[in-house]
Amino acid sequence: MNILLGADGSRFTKKALAFLLVNDMLQGPASTFHVINVQPALSAHVTSQLPKGVVADYHRELAEKVINPIRRFVERHQLRCEAEWVIGTADEEIIKAARRHKAHLIVMGTHGHGLLGRIVLGSVAQRVLADSTVPVLLVK
Repeated sequence: MNILLGADGSRFTKKALAFLLVNDMLQGPASTFHVINVQPALSAHVTSQLPKGVVADYHRELAEKVINPIRRFVERHQLRCEAEWVIGTADEEIIKAARRHKAHLIVMGTHGHGLLGRIVLGSVAQRVLADSTVPVLLVK
């Protein structure tokens, strides 16, 4: 089974990862975990003032802080883990990654905002759930 984990480094990501690892039905010798971290693009004003290498290093460092502990944790459980980071809009990039990796399931932690928060702010998890053709498992 190909499982895509949307990871933002929050405690909700950790809960989703823990849920995956304790549920044997979501694992198997042929299972692969694909971890994606989506970095929001910096404003054009900021990026125009900095060398491209500095911007790329900034994004890579932030992504590695999220991805590397997850990769080590999954591999410690003798499971295969591939990880990537991209710059873009989180819900769109997660859905693209699910297609690219032929994911059978997208797993995400949800911050559990109340109704008002979802109406005003929207939610990455909610938008992925609404727009994905791949099943989505939200862990609260």
